Amino acid sequence: MKVLGAVRSVNLMLAGMLAGNEFSTWAAVHPSLGKLGPEERIRAEQEVTRRFAAIMPVWMGSTVVSCIVALLFSRGTAGFRSTLFGTVCFVGMLTSTRIGNVPINDRLLELDPKRDQEEFARLRKRWDRLHTLRVALNVAGLAFLVASALADDER
Repeated sequence: MKVLGAVRSVNLMLAGMLAGNEFSTWAAVHPSLGKLGPEERIRAEQEVTRRFAAIMPVWMGSTVVSCIVALLFSRGTAGFRSTLFGTVCFVGMLTSTRIGNVPINDRLLELDPKRDQEEFARLRKRWDRLHTLRVALNVAGLAFLVASALADDER
């Protein structure tokens, strides 16, 4: 059980940090950038995108790997099912990110802030919808992982 506890601790730390980051970008960062003028906003979004592109693949991937490891170690425990549901949520988030948000991010980095404001507005709306899905999956996934840790702790 000590190994499972260590695995869950790392998993919960990564999942909690990721869910918090994604929620804060949804609730604070992007709404704040939305108050800027069109050219300023595009430039700011490009800088934020570059920064996140440098760190998020490792962070998201590590979170998913830690979910899978927690799932393997939790077989036969009271928290297995919740760990499974949490893992599915984080895998869904990563899939949505790779097929939805990343292509939009790649295009965003190519936009000219003076000429591509209409395209940016269209891309931003789609990205925001996909990001809302990611936030929901992250928060639900974290809730399932916490529930699984609590279920195993009560045994």
